[in-house]
This record gives sequence, structure tokens and C-alpha cells, in this order.
Amino acid sequence: MHEKVAELLDLLRLERIEDNLFRGQSRDIGTRFVFGGQVLGQALSAAQRTVDPSRLAHSLHAYFLRAGDIDHPIVYLVDQTRDGGSFSVRRVTAIQHGQPIFVLSASFHLPEPGMEHQLSPPDVPKPEDLPESPSLSPEELAKLPAKTQRWLTKRGAFEFRHVYPRNELEPTKRPPYQQTWFRLVDRIDDDPAMHQALLAYASDFHLIGTSTLPHAVSYLQPNVRMASLDHALWLHRPLRVDEWLLYSCDSPSMQDSRGLARGSIYTHNGVLVASTAQEGLVRITGGS
Repeated sequence: MHEKVAELLDLLRLERIEDNLFRGQSRDIGTRFVFGGQVLGQALSAAQRTVDPSRLAHSLHAYFLRAGDIDHPIVYLVDQTRDGGSFSVRRVTAIQHGQPIFVLSASFHLPEPGMEHQLSPPDVPKPEDLPESPSLSPEELAKLPAKTQRWLTKRGAFEFRHVYPRNELEPTKRPPYQQTWFRLVDRIDDDPAMHQALLAYASDFHLIGTSTLPHAVSYLQPNVRMASLDHALWLHRPLRVDEWLLYSCDSPSMQDSRGLARGSIYTHNGVLVASTAQEGLVRITGGS
């Protein structure tokens, strides 16, 4: 197995401390604080460990309360709120240095037959017809802080191919939507709970950035501060994150230094497997 994939799987396999208490390690991927997707994936993983495996997550709603410390583990406390005839609900609090940094509510459902419909995917090129994401030149990288350089040069567990790539160092104004293909760089086993946790992790990539497109600003600019405030994920159908998925995002509003973004996630064959929504802080500071 690819080293980065194995590392990410280990990150999401939490240590059980007590019946409803788990501990997860943090991983430095070049961001200033713990990557939001890591906390999302780990919190969902903690909730999954307390639910009958026949029940799969169908929705989660979360708030980011404080920035996570990359150098310390995170403890996840699970409240087994309810187990009904076909639904289970869990609430998870992520704690670091004695304070809550994140809260999540997740609902699980025993699969059952019923009516179905979905919106069609956007008409975009397939991933095999797109180049890999371009890398910045050594001269461009040299202008950035060392931590940011690691973020941009470190090959992670996911591969991304952008339908409409842009230069984050020289952003231009664009309509508030984007599409990105992504997948794990290696094959993993069939555990549906792990595929869901990995999707939760990946769903935090590129989402809130969609709200910056009409304003020609980028997270790489030193006077731009961005942070996730909340995150919602609905899981509609079975999925595999080691096969190509299309993340189609749009941003209906930006106001009061808060951007709202929505996403639809489709398989290579156009099956809608998940939907997302996120509001994030996008603040322009006095620096340049």
C-alpha cells in the first residue's frame, strides 16, 4: 500500500481509551493548524465505533470552535444519544488541552429500499482527460513561507485534477463555482465505514475556497485569513474513495467576511453519492 494512504488510514483508526472515549493523533500536512478534514474524519470514525456496523452514516453536522494544535493528540468523547428502530444518533466532542475544539452530530441509518432520484452531474471532462495539478516553480515556492512550501510540495494520500485550474499566487476573478476530480492514490479494502470517514476527510479540500473565486483572492496571500466555521455532509449512496469522484462546488453568497459554499460529489459514472455545505471565515487583514 502507498505510504501516504497507509498513514491516513492509521490516522482515522483511533485508539479506544474507554467505551465512549477515543484518541486520535494529529498530522502536519503543511497547514498552520490541524486540517479541518482530519477532525471531521476522526470524529466520524469515533461515532462509527459506537454504532452497529449495519448502520451507515447518512448525515453529519459540525462546528469548528477552536484551531487544533498539530503537535498534540485529540480526544473524542462520544455521546450515544439515541438508537431507534432504524436510526442511531451520536454527538461527538473533540477536546484538546482540556477545551472543546470541535463538535459533531451524526446520524446513522439501516439501509432500506425506497424511491430514488438525483440531479445530473455537470458536463465536464473526465479525469483521464485532464492533466495532474501543475506544480509551482522553485522560484515561486521560494517566495512562500517554509510551512506553505511543505503544503504545496508534499504529495498526500489523494490525487486531485482540477477542471478549471488557477494560479493561487496570481488569482483572477472567476464565477463562484469549480469542479475537481479526486481519489486515493492507492486501492484499499471494502470497509464502507472507512470509505465514509475518508470522504469526510477529503470533503474539506477546495470547498470554502470556491467562495473566494469572484474576489481574486487566495489562501496563499499573506493578508487573507481563512478558516472553516461549520461543515455539513450528507451521504446518499455507497461510494469508494479509491475510485474517481467529482467534487462540484458553488458559492451562493459571501458577506460579513463569511463565505458559503456547497458541493455535490459524483462517481465517474455520474451517480450522486454525497452533498456538502460549509461556511467559512474569509477575512482580509491589513497585511500585504
